[in-house]
Amino acid sequence: MKVAIVGASGYAGQELMRLAATHPDLEVVVATGESAAGTLIGVHAPALAALYGNERFAPTRALEDADVEAVFLALPHGQSQNWVPDLIARGVRVIDLGADYRLKDPAAYATWYQSAHHSPELLDRAVYGLVERHRHELAGAQLVAVPGCYPTATSLALGPFLDAELIEREGIVVNALSGASGAGRSPSERLHYPRLAANAEAYSLSTHRHTPEMEQELGAQLLFTPHLVPASRGMLVTAYARARIGLSSFDPLEVLASAYRDEPFVVVTEAPPTLKDPVGSNLCFVSARVDERTGWLIAMSSIDNLVKGAAGQAVQAFNVTAGLDETRGLPRAGVTP
Repeated sequence: MKVAIVGASGYAGQELMRLAATHPDLEVVVATGESAAGTLIGVHAPALAALYGNERFAPTRALEDADVEAVFLALPHGQSQNWVPDLIARGVRVIDLGADYRLKDPAAYATWYQSAHHSPELLDRAVYGLVERHRHELAGAQLVAVPGCYPTATSLALGPFLDAELIEREGIVVNALSGASGAGRSPSERLHYPRLAANAEAYSLSTHRHTPEMEQELGAQLLFTPHLVPASRGMLVTAYARARIGLSSFDPLEVLASAYRDEPFVVVTEAPPTLKDPVGSNLCFVSARVDERTGWLIAMSSIDNLVKGAAGQAVQAFNVTAGLDETRGLPRAGVTP
């Protein structure tokens, strides 16, 4: 299947290029990178040199007349809206890694992203691309809204307990650690090495844009605090929720094991997952504990923010929309040490 990757010069886009190159059903015929247009892919991203030879990044406008069956959009917020309506009208399948079609309420974009949505009529058509929770809806979908990295890890950790009505839907606290690649390729003061190295920093306190996405997906109220840590990749979430029933009446690991027994990319572990466990793979590690003394459930998860949190999730969702085995072209083993 001929596909285009738009925003291929960014971190998520480069990860898409890596995964697509070894996917037996994908042929990347257009790879755009506006700031890198005309540059050899292997020069901009040496890790991809052996896969893409003498190919160059194209300007984004190359998408206008690209003869492709599917498009992966890895663009900053707000930019996908410039392309999605036309692509849908052309009958092209769209896998959007941005936030433009994740929220169902158009007003939420003005509140959390400080801009009105330009094609709100498509919000209801977009299927949230968290395969483990929306597999049946994704089959045959033309427009997929790939979840954010924090919502992916948080939803997979808490979802089974909320689905089973085992925990309260209000007052949930979510703390998360993310590697610096989650902030994108563009340099900033926060990502400057002397500041980032040997540091940890909370940011976007009570205002992070992934908050409404998590609340929409889980049907719950969350207090979310993300932290930037000095790692290139990886994400670790620790969530706390009040139990609705006696904590001694259920085994949290059994709840997770039952929910994810047949899921190829979710690994339930007795030991708390670490940030590095899933790096390089499309896996999500989950675990949980109960603290009977305080009445709290502790749910934990870890993912590679660029794979299961972005590009790998996009390919997994695409596979389902196209009727392929969802594991096709995706790594199920991390890189260790």
